[in-house]
Amino acid sequence: MEVTSAQIERVAKMSFASVYPHYITKVEKKGRTKTELHQVIEWLTGYNEQAIEKINSENINFETFFKQAKMHPNAHLITGVICGYRIEEIKDTMMKQVRCLDKLVDELAKGKKMEKILR
Repeated sequence: MEVTSAQIERVAKMSFASVYPHYITKVEKKGRTKTELHQVIEWLTGYNEQAIEKINSENINFETFFKQAKMHPNAHLITGVICGYRIEEIKDTMMKQVRCLDKLVDELAKGKKMEKILR
């Protein structure tokens, strides 16, 4: 499935704060913790808990969120399908990064061991 420019633009403008509560709900429903979620986000982006709070309070969009992130050197090892898209086939960098984050949150919620999630 191909990602359209309209989808990319919509996601780029979406605030991280609008999605973050859904990440928390998803992982907590499956018995994982907010602390573990923060560990996953920090591993991928370099953002610690205080940075995440600041990003949420400033209503930073995904485009800015990922432009300012210090992506983990092993982020390229995140593969598979999320939301109907094969991560390794997504050409747009920001959209690929969003889907990588989605994939890690999904793996956390599914009970995967942290050492496997944090490649």
